[in-house]
Amino acid sequence: MSRRIALPPWLAHALRAQRGPVSWSAVTRGALAAGPLLLAAVLARHTSLGVVAAIAAMLAGINDRPGSRRSAVRRLGVPAAAGAVGLLVGTYGGEHLTAVPLTLLLTALGLVAGGMSAVGPVASGAGTQLLVAAAIGAGMPVAEAGWQRALAFLAGAGWLVVLRLVLPTPGALAGDYRFDGERDAVAAVYDAVAGLLDAVGTEAAGHRRAALTAALDHAQDALTGPRLRRYASSAAERRLHTQYAAALPLAEAATALAWGGKPVSARAAEGPRRLAVAVRGNDGTGPLPAPSRSAPALRALDDALLRAAEAFDRGAGREHRPPARRRSPKEVLRAALGSGGREYGLRVALCFGASAGIAQALHHARWYGEHQHWYWLPATAVFLVKPDLGPLASRVLCRAAGTVLGALVFAGLAAVLPRPEGLIVLVAVCGAVIPVSTRHFGSQTAVVTVLVLALVMVGGEPQASVSRIGETLLACALVLLVGHLPMAGRRGGGVRARLAAAGRAAHRYLDHVLSESGDRGERWALRREAYRTLAEARTAIALAAAELPAVARHTEGTDAVAAVLERLVDTTTACAVHLDETGRLTARHTRQLEALAAELERGGQRLGLAVPRMPVAA
Repeated sequence: MSRRIALPPWLAHALRAQRGPVSWSAVTRGALAAGPLLLAAVLARHTSLGVVAAIAAMLAGINDRPGSRRSAVRRLGVPAAAGAVGLLVGTYGGEHLTAVPLTLLLTALGLVAGGMSAVGPVASGAGTQLLVAAAIGAGMPVAEAGWQRALAFLAGAGWLVVLRLVLPTPGALAGDYRFDGERDAVAAVYDAVAGLLDAVGTEAAGHRRAALTAALDHAQDALTGPRLRRYASSAAERRLHTQYAAALPLAEAATALAWGGKPVSARAAEGPRRLAVAVRGNDGTGPLPAPSRSAPALRALDDALLRAAEAFDRGAGREHRPPARRRSPKEVLRAALGSGGREYGLRVALCFGASAGIAQALHHARWYGEHQHWYWLPATAVFLVKPDLGPLASRVLCRAAGTVLGALVFAGLAAVLPRPEGLIVLVAVCGAVIPVSTRHFGSQTAVVTVLVLALVMVGGEPQASVSRIGETLLACALVLLVGHLPMAGRRGGGVRARLAAAGRAAHRYLDHVLSESGDRGERWALRREAYRTLAEARTAIALAAAELPAVARHTEGTDAVAAVLERLVDTTTACAVHLDETGRLTARHTRQLEALAAELERGGQRLGLAVPRMPVAA
């Protein structure tokens, strides 16, 4: 009998790749981004600016993930703006400062960008591009002024944003040009509701509820991106917003049924599935299954299904904007300056500053020979220090392997490709492959390595594969060392900060439900925030648990507290549904709330978490 070998978590993570269909529209955008920009610059005899624009397009391409056009504007545009600022600061710093003051400047930038990255995914991407562009600006020899390089950077990223907005997508090919991700995202919510109803009373219910949370988060992001007008400008968009709003009470009722644990008939899931088909086809709902009103949660499900059918048939009326609670500036500052932001900021500053100092020392000592690219070392350290790319040991291993593979591949290609036309084609091919390579950090590193080496050679420098491998391995060693250094405060601050934020969101949600407020929109917004922050905490805990044992032990026990919070939020949802239907809570609801509040308080004290005391039902 064969026995499966259990791999260490960090190694298992390094070997794991994301799955899913290939986004051919993203592949097309990648092919039309960096390569054509570089070709236009070479023909216009502004090769150095073309290299800068191509780098910006490459960085934007890494952030070009599935989603709607509207959400892509923020996801691509905000990091690009931060990158332009970093390039400007780095260029003028490199021109007017000597090695030591420049290193101090870059260290300070690392501290700011690291703290900013704790705010959220878009802020994390902005912090990364700020530092990478600052290193490039300080170290890349270019004849043009800093403001010209910054404009070229914005133009490169802006070109990809334009492609994202105007190129056809699968949704456009089906005859609905305005929506490429929104309609599928809303339909996926109804499918997730049906999946949860199918799993009620089984062990899969917890995973299906988490999948429903992810679908709701994705749809909310797709519908609430930046807009020129305050409200939806078309009847089709208002209808889509109404369909998303109609899914929220269905999701609430399905969660309450999952909390109850009693299996429901297969007929219960038929209605949400038919609504999902109606959303995708932009059509009516057709006949829905007969109601089953034997329990409060089932009555709530049937009522929500009927209201959804009415909303679908009514079409576009007044706009139902997706409920979302915007974070105040105080909450943003709390995230950036809290324990998570401080810990990450210090490590980024130390890694970025130390790598910049070492790189300049090696550069002035002529270790680089004729190569003028000391910025590679700090730019590599920026990506390696990012925890959202995976556990530290995993991303170091993937980065090293990907760089070696990419450098060897480029060395072989550079020996046979004509210059510069062959290298420009190689840049275009790499840009097309980036959306596929983002499924695994190692493969992404290999593709980016080939692209960057091709850009360097087009810019007039000789083949640099060997030095690229050496600098990457040096950056890996540096980040591994800094990642295990003790620092002021308790280790694992990022995980604890996210868990504390989830606790505060759960407190606000529970307090609102027990107050029996009639504001459904506020309740749904608080519910969305509670589940979203909890999902973010779960992700951070899973990544921390996959670190090397010396690091992973600092977050032990956080998963148990997250599980209690999850049960508390589910119970709160069940209470909300029951209060709507009956006007009072049962003894089971009250006992469960009291037990979970007490368990959460004990877990928070054990971990030193600032989790607020939960209100309980009277």
